[in-house]
Amino acid sequence: MFKFILKLGVTMGAILAAAATAILGLGAYWMQPPPSATIEATFVVPRGAGLGQIADDLEAARLINSAEQIVLLARLRGDTASIKAGEFVIPAKANPNEILDILIDGKAVNRFVTVPEGVTVKNVIARLNSADGLTGEVTTIPAEGTLLPNTYSYALNEPRQRVIERMQAAMGAALDAAWEERASDTMVNTKLEALTLASIVEKETAIAAERAVVASVYTNRLRQGMRLQADPTLVYYLSEGTGRLGRGLKRSELLDESNPYNTYKHSGLPPGPIANPGIDAILAALTPAQTDYIFFVAGCDGATAFTKTYAEHQQRVRDWRACEFRRFMPNPPKARPTDEIPAHRVLAEGTNSVSQ
Repeated sequence: MFKFILKLGVTMGAILAAAATAILGLGAYWMQPPPSATIEATFVVPRGAGLGQIADDLEAARLINSAEQIVLLARLRGDTASIKAGEFVIPAKANPNEILDILIDGKAVNRFVTVPEGVTVKNVIARLNSADGLTGEVTTIPAEGTLLPNTYSYALNEPRQRVIERMQAAMGAALDAAWEERASDTMVNTKLEALTLASIVEKETAIAAERAVVASVYTNRLRQGMRLQADPTLVYYLSEGTGRLGRGLKRSELLDESNPYNTYKHSGLPPGPIANPGIDAILAALTPAQTDYIFFVAGCDGATAFTKTYAEHQQRVRDWRACEFRRFMPNPPKARPTDEIPAHRVLAEGTNSVSQ
C-alpha cells in the first residue's frame, strides 16, 4: 500500500511538472514577438475600438502571435479599458507587454502641417488637402487673414475642418493679445483693419527688422491722407486670392478703379486682408516704428531704402535701376509703362509699390 501511494505521488508529481512545463512553455511563446516582427512598425488604434478589435488588428499586423495574448495580458493587468486611440510606433521585436505599455502610456505619433507667414486662405486649404492623414474637406471657408501662420500638429484621420478651426482660434488669441499692446496713435481702428495692414506689411518685406518701418510708412500715409499704392493689394485681387500673379502689373490694372483692392485709385485700406499675417507683422501694424518715412524702394543689396522726400526717393529709384541694369546685362528689364500715370506715382519695374 505504501509503495502504491509512493508510486502515485511520483506519477502525480511528474504530471504536475509536465503541466507546469507546458504552461510555462506556452506562456513563453505567448510573451514572445512573432518571428516576422523584425522591423519598426506603425500601428493605429481607431477611435472607439474595443480591446477585442485592437487585439485582432495586432495579430493581423503580425505584431503578436495571437490576439488572446493582449486580451489575457490586459485583463491580468487590469488595463482592458486603458488603451488610447491614435497612431503608435511599435519597435522591432517588442513583446506583448511592451506593446501594451506603448498603447496605454506611449505618445501617439503627431503629423505636422506648416502655414508660412503671408500665404492666403486658398494656399492654406491646398496645403491641408495635400497633407497625408487628414480626412474630410474644409466645409466652412474662413475669411482671409483669420488663420495664424504656424506649424500645427494633427493626429491621423483628424478632420481638416478641425485643423482650420484651431488655426482660427490661434489667430483670435494672438490678435486679442496684440490689440491690447497697440500704440495710442495707431491708424487702425478695428481688429480687421489691423489684420489688413499687417497682411500688406507681411507681403512687402520678408526681413523681420524692416516690418515695423514698413508699417510706419503706411501709417504715415494713412495719417496724411495719401493713398497706400501697394502692389500686393492689386495682386491679391487679380490673382483671385492666390497671391501669385506670375507677371508684372499692367498700366491698365494700375488705373482700374473697378478693382476694390486698387490702392492706387482708392484711399485708405483695402476691403480686407490680402494674406494671413504672422504675429510679428501684426505687432508691427499695431506698434509701427516712429519715423517720417513716406517712401521705400528695394535696394541693390537686398535691403529696403526708406526715404522722407520724393527727391530722395527718386535718387534711390535711379540707383535701383542702375543696379538692375548691371545685373541683367545684356537684357535689362524694361521700365513699367508710365503713360497717363501722374509723375508722383511712377514706379520702377520691380520696386515696392509704395516706392513711387
